[in-house]
Amino acid sequence: MKNQKPCIGILTSGGDCPGLNAVIRAAVLSSERLGFSCIGFLRGYEGLVDPVEYMPLTPANTSGILTQGGTILGSTNRGRFAATTGEDNRLSIDPSLLAGVAHTVRQLDVCGLICIGGDGSLAIADQFHQFGIPVVGVPKTIDNDLGATAFTFGFDSAVSAATDALDRLRTTAASHERIMVLEVMGRHAGWIALHAGLAGGADVILVPEISWTFESVCQKIMDRESVGRRDSLLVVAEGATLPTGDMVCRTSINVNEQVKLGGIGQVVAGEIAQRLDRQTRTVVLGHLQRGGSPTTFDRVLATEFGVLAVQMIHEGRFGEMVCYRPPEIESVPIASAIKRLSRVDPNGSAVRTGRGLGISFGDTC
Repeated sequence: MKNQKPCIGILTSGGDCPGLNAVIRAAVLSSERLGFSCIGFLRGYEGLVDPVEYMPLTPANTSGILTQGGTILGSTNRGRFAATTGEDNRLSIDPSLLAGVAHTVRQLDVCGLICIGGDGSLAIADQFHQFGIPVVGVPKTIDNDLGATAFTFGFDSAVSAATDALDRLRTTAASHERIMVLEVMGRHAGWIALHAGLAGGADVILVPEISWTFESVCQKIMDRESVGRRDSLLVVAEGATLPTGDMVCRTSINVNEQVKLGGIGQVVAGEIAQRLDRQTRTVVLGHLQRGGSPTTFDRVLATEFGVLAVQMIHEGRFGEMVCYRPPEIESVPIASAIKRLSRVDPNGSAVRTGRGLGISFGDTC
């Protein structure tokens, strides 16, 4: 493939989330204005090599995707390019794959590759950069756990979905005098649980960053009952560890395999039912947090990210990731961006706000 214009490649990697298509659209429109053509690699990093799968991206075929969830390019959450297995464990990509990607980039005359993904996907992009492949990173994760950016797009949409679920659960909890437990995503960070719990009026929020006990959780429920409130609403982050220090997982933990979290909501509800002899119900929000149209905030943030990513390629600023540092959209080296995950600060303003409202975090404070 020989392009009359210099070509920019775009790919989306990892779990899908609202706002991916907004980045693609913004990058295509910005590229057109700066004299670039665009192609999109399909199925994430897998589309870069053996076999190479891509499609042309134009203002015409990306028109109308701003409001669509998911990604028109597809994505792969697992595959040959896996570069992380958890919070800290980074893996090296097979050099033959890197060489294959470099060959694809040369063959298709790609002058810059926009890699949109979370910390694992950006760890791959960083290895591309070290290999000499011209890349720019765009941070995407509903978990909001990348420390180099104040927010990642997808997070606000996920919180909105979780808040809507809490609003609905509150009414049925009150009608039946039940204890409702909502389990939300977030992996090893409690941002979704914290923000949704604040916005949705939760009575208890359990996050990975704050140690908690069943005694404290049950005490909060009994305190509510002492003032006539026999309904309670709990939000539990999937990565919150039990008081024993154990994580609840859907699969066993194996070396070189990212653990699949899930199930803590049911454990918490079961323990409360046993201790208090009360009716409990569990809702696992799951992939509903990933789907649907992006919120206004995520549309704007994703659009700003896409435009700056193209500008960075235009300026030759490779090996960097766009980031949001209010009120500006800036950039940082990808290597530094993936070095530290962003976790909830137990003494931060959001937690202090929750405590000020009387929300229990399951600890003794």
